[in-house]
Amino acid sequence: MRHFLGPLAAPVTYSRWLHLLIPSAVVSLWMFIAIDTPWVPMPFVFAVPVGLLPAMRLAEGIQAQLLLTPGERGRPDPTISAAPAGTWGDRWRTVAWLEVRLLLTAAVGFATVWLSTTTFDLISVSVGATPSVDWLTDFLEVRWLCGLLAPLPVLILLGWVVLCGEVATAAARGLLGPSPTERLTALEERTEQLLERNRIARELHDSIGHALTVAVVQAGAARTAGNPEFTARALAAIEETGRQALDDLERVLRVLRESNPPAGAYPTLVEADRLLDSARGSGVKMDVEMTGPLDLVPGPVSREGYRILQESLTNVLRHAGAVPVRVRIAVAKERLELEVANPLSASARAPSSGSGLRGIRERAALLGGQARTGPHEGEWIVHASLPLDRIR
Repeated sequence: MRHFLGPLAAPVTYSRWLHLLIPSAVVSLWMFIAIDTPWVPMPFVFAVPVGLLPAMRLAEGIQAQLLLTPGERGRPDPTISAAPAGTWGDRWRTVAWLEVRLLLTAAVGFATVWLSTTTFDLISVSVGATPSVDWLTDFLEVRWLCGLLAPLPVLILLGWVVLCGEVATAAARGLLGPSPTERLTALEERTEQLLERNRIARELHDSIGHALTVAVVQAGAARTAGNPEFTARALAAIEETGRQALDDLERVLRVLRESNPPAGAYPTLVEADRLLDSARGSGVKMDVEMTGPLDLVPGPVSREGYRILQESLTNVLRHAGAVPVRVRIAVAKERLELEVANPLSASARAPSSGSGLRGIRERAALLGGQARTGPHEGEWIVHASLPLDRIR
C-alpha cells in the first residue's frame, strides 16, 4: 500500500501533471478561435516546424528539468539537456519529443476532464441531484453506492497521472538528453576538473611538505646543537620557510578562487635559489650546477621542474638529514635535465615508493618526459628528463 500511495504524495507527481497539461492551453486557444475547424490533428502538424527551431529544445529542456525532475539531485538533471539544438539530429529528436508530449497531453487531459466529471456526477447522484450524463443513473440506481464509488475515479486519475508522468520523464531523458557532442564536452570538462584538483593536491603536498620537513629538521638541529648562534640561525630559517609556505598556500588558494589563474601563479625554476637556500639553512651542503637559459624554459616545464626539485630536496631532508647534496640542472638539446643526488649511509633511510616519488614520476609523465628514482653506486638519485619542444 505504501508503495502505491507514495507517488500520490510526491510533489513531483503534480508538477509532472502540470507539465503534461501545459500544451492543452494551446489546443484550447485553437478551439476558441476556430471551434468548427478540425483541430485535433493540427497540434501534431505544427509540432514539426516548431520542433525544428533550435531554441525549442532549450525551452523544452528547461521545462522538463523544472517540472519532470525538480530537485531530484539538488541541481538540474544532467540526463536532460537544456541547450539549443546544435545538429539536425537534435532538432528531429525535439520534434519526436513534442509529438510524444502531445499524445500524453491528450491522454492526461481527457482523463482529467472525464474522471473529474464522473466523480462530481457520483457525488451529485448520492445527494439526489441530477447528473450531467444519463448513463450514470441507468448504471447505478442506488444513491449510497454512488457515494461510496465517488473516490474511485480520482484514484484512477492519480494513478494514470503517475504512469504518464513516468513515461514523459523517460521520453524526455531519451529524446532531450545530451547529444554525443555534449556528452564528450561534459566528459572533457570533468576530466579537466579532476586533473586540476589532482594538480592542486600535488602543489599543496610539495610546498607544505617541504616547509614542514625543513622546519622539523631545523628545530631538531637547534635543540641538540647547544649553540645560541646556531639556534638563532635555525629559528630564522624556520621563520623564512614558514613565510614561503604561506606564500605558496596563498598562490594555491588564489588559483582556487580564480577561473583563469595568471601564468605566474606558481613558482618556476628561476626561483630555485630560495629552495637551495632553504636546504642550506637546514645544514645541507649543496653542490649546485646550473647550465643553460632557465628563463627560456616554457612555463609548464619550469613549474613542474621546480616542484620535482622541491620534492627531491624534501625527501633528502626527511630520509637522510643534513647530508651533502648534488644538484644538476641543465637546459640542452631541447630537454630539461634535472638531477638530485645524495649519499646513502647506514643510518639513512631510502625513500619508499610513497606519494612523493609517485608525484615526481607523474609530473614528468604528464609532460611527455620520464623520471628515474632509486639507488645507484652508493647514492640515492632522482633524475628527471623533460622535453621542451612539445610545450612550445
